[in-house]
Amino acid sequence: MDYQRILEDIYREIQPFAREGKPADYIPALARVDADRFGICLDTIDGGQYLLGDASERFSIQSITKVFSLAAALGLEGEALWSRVGREPSGTAFNSLIQLEVEHGIPRNPFINAGAIVVADVLMSHYERCDEAYLDFVRAISGNPTIGYNREVASSERATAYLNAAIANLLKYHGNLHGDIERVLNFYILQCSVEMSCCDLSRAFKPFADHRSPFRYGSTSLTSSQVKRINAIMQTCGFYDEAGEFSYLVGLPGKSGVGGGIAAVCPLKYSVAVWSPRLNGKGNSVMGMKALELLTTRTEESIF
Repeated sequence: MDYQRILEDIYREIQPFAREGKPADYIPALARVDADRFGICLDTIDGGQYLLGDASERFSIQSITKVFSLAAALGLEGEALWSRVGREPSGTAFNSLIQLEVEHGIPRNPFINAGAIVVADVLMSHYERCDEAYLDFVRAISGNPTIGYNREVASSERATAYLNAAIANLLKYHGNLHGDIERVLNFYILQCSVEMSCCDLSRAFKPFADHRSPFRYGSTSLTSSQVKRINAIMQTCGFYDEAGEFSYLVGLPGKSGVGGGIAAVCPLKYSVAVWSPRLNGKGNSVMGMKALELLTTRTEESIF
């Protein structure tokens, strides 16, 4: 498969969409990012790497971080994790309070904000220095020891995190947040500020593309079955309330973030990450969605 040529053809074909959408302006630091950046990187499980554009430029991965936090928490808690967070698609906005209240403080899945806040609470119960432990895990899985938090983005997001604060308080009310609200919320927001490039993300998602290989990074280890189940949750819940559309158009397990990134896997074939900051109304990258749709169309490689 000539992935490099395919990526170049895709980039030319998606140019008509280059001015659609806008960055996530409700987080001031993200609103200042150059909206016209674009990068893509694809890693095959046999060691090939193919990249294009701003693939080495770091950006705030935002909700993509929820895949890493889920992997870390599942490795620590096992099946007990699912007593505090569900595995169902939400069908509502990623920051919905209404659904959380109706369902008595049990978030639908670990990729909506309420679920990720619960997962952050779980991690804090295991790690004394959770900020450092989490970053060590992300560095290990990506193979890049220079990855770090963007404190400016975290500070900017925390200053306007009124709805996330409401979610955390509601979780606490229902007994599903055990730690201090402010500390848990700060850790959750810090996770979202992690800066990675498409190349970093593609490498970090490669273990999810090959469940046959041992998943051991630092103190975190997952069984083959657990890796496949994380992929299943990415497939059904990874794109806010547009998960069905992504599954229909692209056909890969993946996760998006409002920083404009999308990471996805084609099991036993490749991992891929794309970045374009202009988002659609659901909070997903316009160019990123289109690029991955064309990738699975051109390669005829998807899970279906």
